[in-house]
This record gives sequence, C-alpha cells and structure tokens, in this order.
Amino acid sequence: MRRWRAAARGAGAPDTDALTRAGEELLARWREPQRHYHTVTHLTAVLDVVDAYAGHADRPDLVRLAAWCHDAVYDPHATGDANERDSAALAGTLLTTLGMPAGAVAEVRRLVLLTAGHGVAPDDRDGALLCDADLAILGADPQRYDDYAAHVRREYAHVPEPAFRAGRVRVLAGLLALPALFRLPEPAQRWEAAARANLTRELATLRSAARA
Repeated sequence: MRRWRAAARGAGAPDTDALTRAGEELLARWREPQRHYHTVTHLTAVLDVVDAYAGHADRPDLVRLAAWCHDAVYDPHATGDANERDSAALAGTLLTTLGMPAGAVAEVRRLVLLTAGHGVAPDDRDGALLCDADLAILGADPQRYDDYAAHVRREYAHVPEPAFRAGRVRVLAGLLALPALFRLPEPAQRWEAAARANLTRELATLRSAARA
C-alpha cells in the first residue's frame, strides 16, 4: 500500500482516504481466486523492476501506477485484449475519481493498453519500462520460467489441452516474432537471450506434445 500511495501522490493525486481505498480495491483484485500467475507476486515483481530502472523513464510514477492497474481486470475467459482494455478503463475511472490530472490519467491508460501486445515506439521510454517489467519473467532462470508457465496453465484450466496448446503456441510465436522483447539499455541483452531460450524451449515442448 505504501508503494501505491507514494506513486499516486507523485503523479498528482491528493493524499486522501479515497487514495487508500483505491489501493485496497486494486489489491483485492490482484488477490482474486482465478489468478495463479497474475497475482500480487507478479505485481510486486513488476514494481521491483520499475523501481530498479526508474531512471530510464520520463515519468516513473505514472509507470508505477500503470503497473498497479495493468492486470487489475483479469478474466481468463476473456478474449483478445478485453482484459487490457477493461483494465485501462478501470484505471481511467479510478484515477479520475481520485482527482489526478487528466493528462496523467490518459498516460496511465495508454501505458496499460501497451501490455496487450508489448509493442513500443523507439522513443517511448515509459512504455519500454512498463513492458520490459511485465515481460521480465520470460528472462528468468529455467525453473522460474517453468513455474510461471505452469501457473498460466492453471489460470486456463477450463480450456481443453489441445485448445490451450494451440493458443499458447500463438502467444509464444508472437513474442518470438518481436524484433526485441526488451528495450532497457542495461538488462536487455542479458534478459533477451534467456527469454528467447525459454520461449523456444516451451514452444518446442508444446509442438512435440501436439504431434504425440
């Protein structure tokens, strides 16, 4: 909660009881029972990366607020970018209600929407930081990556295995098709190699299972 309050105040929100209640609402969302990967643990990991590389952003507090909001709506049954669009809409409503400046609210909404496809313009420093933080798990060691993939599968337990494999293959192939997964100057090269190795390994496993 301390991190939420600090980011919101830094972005121009008045320090009121409503600010605390908004943070509590977001935390309640991140603790919903359908979540296994998109939990408070993921939120904390994203915020840790944002804090570690905040010097690469133009407005790091807005990036922090976007991190709090980027998976605030998470329904594994949703299709396309519905979760990202709904999360952006929630961010807009929540931050406007708190009295945050309209320009800051619009920027947080824009950043949240970027997490749907993680495509970032070369000069978008804030978008680069948020998207790199969101994807940082891809560059983890193989065991942590495998744990992440298993948790994602649990979130989609309602999807039959063949359909899940096909959908997951599309996601992994789409990520591998990006010119670069990471953009931050310092960790990008290190994370990039590990992430591509993890994605390629999981993709090969899924394709092998489909042929079996």
